Amino acid sequence: MLTKLFHGSQSIIEAPVWGQGKRYNDYGLGFYCTNSLEMAKEWGVGKGRNGFANCYEINCEGLSILDLNSVEFTILHWLTVLLQNREFDIPSGLAFDAKVYLLENFSIPYESYDAIIGYRADDSYFSFAQDFINGTISYRQLNNAMHLGKLGQQFVLKSQLAFERLQFVGYEVAESEQWYAKKMARDHAARREYFDVERNRRQRGDIYITQILDEEMRSDDARLR
Repeated sequence: MLTKLFHGSQSIIEAPVWGQGKRYNDYGLGFYCTNSLEMAKEWGVGKGRNGFANCYEINCEGLSILDLNSVEFTILHWLTVLLQNREFDIPSGLAFDAKVYLLENFSIPYESYDAIIGYRADDSYFSFAQDFINGTISYRQLNNAMHLGKLGQQFVLKSQLAFERLQFVGYEVAESEQWYAKKMARDHAARREYFDVERNRRQRGDIYITQILDEEMRSDDARLR
């Protein structure tokens, strides 16, 4: 089964190298792609700097792929992977207890998979996750916030086998004048919706991290589905 993938970058990458890259990305060391050409162009540009959307095909047959958006997982599984890789601000005892509890009860052996599919925690979406562990927003609000701005999914190659399956098929130039503006508009839209609507829209029955800790909720709790 061939899947098209795109990687936004400031350079053309014909042969991604397994074992290289930044260790402190969302899902650790890996090659971060998307199935959206437009999203890759947004990710590839900078202010006043053009970029590239590198285009690939990958044969996924036989690969073990962790889909964090499948029904067997909750947003807390995704958040826990982030806690293992990204640097969170832990300003309070509540945030510290939340981190410890999530790591103990919602961890996934994500490093054992060939590839991972899940949300991309850019600055806006990372701040939403930060608000949740600090007790500012509810579990429902966190779930809703991840759809603001329509950031899309990322497909991350983790194993050497996955890298070997990836075939470079070309690239498209992403012009900064067009795609940086779209990138910033998407981010601003997500933040505006979050602060204007979602962050302050508490509902009766909302579950906060304090309740998850106090009641020792696990991933099979129906309230987290």
